[in-house]
Amino acid sequence: MTLRPGTRLGPYEIESPLGAGGMGEVYRARDTRLGRAVAIKVLPGELAGDADRLARFEREARAVAALSHPNIVAIHDFREEDGTVFAVTELLAGQTLRERLEHGPLPVPKAIDAGIQIARGLAAAHQRGVVHRDLKPDNLFLCADGQVKILDFGLAKVAPSGSGDSETLSLGAPEPRATGPGVVMGTAGYMSPEQLRGLAADHCSDLFSFGAVLYEMVSGQRAFRGPSAAETMLAILKEDPPDLSAIRPEVPPGLERIVRHCLEKSPEQRLQSAHDLAFDLEGLAVSRSGAGSRAAPALAPRRGRRAALAAAAAAALLASYAAVYWLAASNGGGPPPSYQRLTFRHGLVTGARFAPDGQTIVYSAGWGGEPIEMFSTSRHAGESRSFGLRDAVLLSLSRQEEMAVLLRPRIEQPWLATGTLARVPLTGGAPREILENVNEADWTPDGKALAIVRPGRTVTGSRLELPPGNLLYETTGAEWIGNARVSPDGGSVAFIDHPSSPDLAGAVAVVDVAAKGKKRILSSTFGWAEGLAWHPEGREVWFTAARSGKAQALHAVSLAGRERLVARAAGPLVLDDVSRDGRVLVRRQAWQFGVRGVFPPDASERELSWLDGSVATGLSADGVILLFDELGEGGGDGYPAYLRRTDGSPPVRLSEDLGTALSRDGRWALTIPRGLPPRLVIVPTGPGEPRVFQHDRIRQYRWAFFLPDEMRLLFIGAEAGHALRTYVADLRGGVPRPLGPEGMRGDIVSPDGRLVAGTDNGILVIPIDGGEPRPVPGTGPRDRPCGWSLDQRFLYTYQRGEVPARVFRVELTTGRREPWRELAPADRAGVVSIVDPQITPDGTHYAYSYLRALSDLYLVEGLR
Repeated sequence: MTLRPGTRLGPYEIESPLGAGGMGEVYRARDTRLGRAVAIKVLPGELAGDADRLARFEREARAVAALSHPNIVAIHDFREEDGTVFAVTELLAGQTLRERLEHGPLPVPKAIDAGIQIARGLAAAHQRGVVHRDLKPDNLFLCADGQVKILDFGLAKVAPSGSGDSETLSLGAPEPRATGPGVVMGTAGYMSPEQLRGLAADHCSDLFSFGAVLYEMVSGQRAFRGPSAAETMLAILKEDPPDLSAIRPEVPPGLERIVRHCLEKSPEQRLQSAHDLAFDLEGLAVSRSGAGSRAAPALAPRRGRRAALAAAAAAALLASYAAVYWLAASNGGGPPPSYQRLTFRHGLVTGARFAPDGQTIVYSAGWGGEPIEMFSTSRHAGESRSFGLRDAVLLSLSRQEEMAVLLRPRIEQPWLATGTLARVPLTGGAPREILENVNEADWTPDGKALAIVRPGRTVTGSRLELPPGNLLYETTGAEWIGNARVSPDGGSVAFIDHPSSPDLAGAVAVVDVAAKGKKRILSSTFGWAEGLAWHPEGREVWFTAARSGKAQALHAVSLAGRERLVARAAGPLVLDDVSRDGRVLVRRQAWQFGVRGVFPPDASERELSWLDGSVATGLSADGVILLFDELGEGGGDGYPAYLRRTDGSPPVRLSEDLGTALSRDGRWALTIPRGLPPRLVIVPTGPGEPRVFQHDRIRQYRWAFFLPDEMRLLFIGAEAGHALRTYVADLRGGVPRPLGPEGMRGDIVSPDGRLVAGTDNGILVIPIDGGEPRPVPGTGPRDRPCGWSLDQRFLYTYQRGEVPARVFRVELTTGRREPWRELAPADRAGVVSIVDPQITPDGTHYAYSYLRALSDLYLVEGLR
């Protein structure tokens, strides 16, 4: 049956044919109710009478409808009209991967990006119990805007509702008998060995098919192909494809390993999770390009913030932690580990160490909104004793009973503080200040020297020195160092190598003291990694990390790179220390971003948070529309942008990508998509079509703003081989034009669109149409602009790391400062940062974000 243009199927009017396959014919059509173009897949009449084919068609529609994900084709409707059964899906512009591969292999970065997106789509399906079972280039669509969509769930298998998986779907239509165990279903060349043997296919089967697709994207050749279908199937069962590096020498070894891991003949030996697969590929993309982790855009240095923050709001969740039992992953059937809670007050623990006697535990914490101070306790004490040393963060404790602390810390991130390094005897006494502008420090085993981490020469970089002044290793690009610890023999320093600031994705790395500058990566890349300590025997590094989400587990990796899971716990977990007898100090903690402000018609502050990671990124000029991102667990896989009216109406999920700015009239939002190619997307907040901005010269985008004419953008980005800088771009075409020197960050555009205020060791004002930057008198390195007055005589400024944040009006010509407002929630317990105030030009309304971090310290025994 062929449908002619003009044919009506209910409210849908056929416009033209798009293609045909074994399970149906596809047409371009128009939804006359909503006025949008759609695709319609029609089940041919001769198949509609086949009960199994009809059930399969219905199952596909139901499966896709239940899988709302940007990398899975969206279905809008499924119905029957006058005997014609059809499904209505989004209309895609682009080509199938099969069509693209007819012109040769993909560039390696594009293949990696496509692989990341496919893995994310599979992860979403697997989480809901759906196994695709026919993943191949014909069923993958490359959209014109760079997005990849998984198509055709006609052979999808859905886990039965009684499987015990809370995320499993029950889709109603039973699986046709012809697709059950014992029947080979799929496409020769992409089926897994277990599919070929007629065994039940689970998520691991999709990962094998993924490996075959990824191999073909990179090499341009099918992984398994023989003169006949039978010989192709035999190759899948018995043979391995040629090495990718033999076909394309530029293929990185990490990509080769991922493909081989997917193509293992035994399901048990393959990667066990599409989430893990996505993160491994994202780590590979980061290492190749220096771009943000999770294939996401790195967050702007001005926003200094926030890449992924963990679950659950505050005290209720923390109180429940005591009831959550640990599961030891490597106890070999022995007794489970025991844990003992050591802290009981409401606030943030910033670090803890065992004292040399092995019984005393020293830690730093801020309770009830008070400044951070030093405490000691023991497993038998019940209460903690204050050292009387306030505004200090514990960094390390030597065997000679001397503490390394950070005085006057500026905590711009919960995991990253900057301050003055000092030495303090454990027995008491005044601190002796050593060095300013330090992030971390750790004593050598003999207690005679300190390894330190401090900011590097780039905006976001780090320097590792032992002793201070003697450079061991310096990062490049957006890479940064966290949790540096000296080995028990003093010969190495281990740390978490974070590819993109300030994101917490990373891998465990080690630098040998005798081999300066040579870094070795020990572990795979994790989506969230924080907390590290050497095992006392020195053969393993223990660390806390999560493949996805923020529910970190305790892992170990040997110096030869062998990883193992030590223990798993519910909720975010941070390792602080391992004692000489194997006891462990960990923090259970919860991070929460929230949004507060003054909005029409009120004159007092109120809360406008939504989930657990709400961060305001744009406020309309009249204060009635708010753009915010959700960076926590509630937002799902990614950092989605939401739009909300400030009258308290429920928000609308605007985009799956990070939102960076709102136009002044609230009609448009700017977003930075994950993955490659680097680009910006201008998203309508109401009816309208998105617009994509990208330029071949720009290798990464960190943040972006609208200029008032909405025909130009201001963005922070970088060209190949260059540091981050500020650019102005015309949406009508042309090459983006840099503003100011490299390293200068443009933050706030003036109301008339002629000036931008930015930071570079103080606040600068730059004419957008050309001219030299002008420093604003009286501003320093910590000052950040957050708004302009309507007459453009004043800038609103604040200092990151201050709680409460004191906002001033600073006169541009004289530097005169007028106090404007102090921003902080009434309950300041655990509030470590005030982020990104958004102030309307008339100064009447504003929004700001705050970061609350709450934690409890535990002593754990019995881990192996």
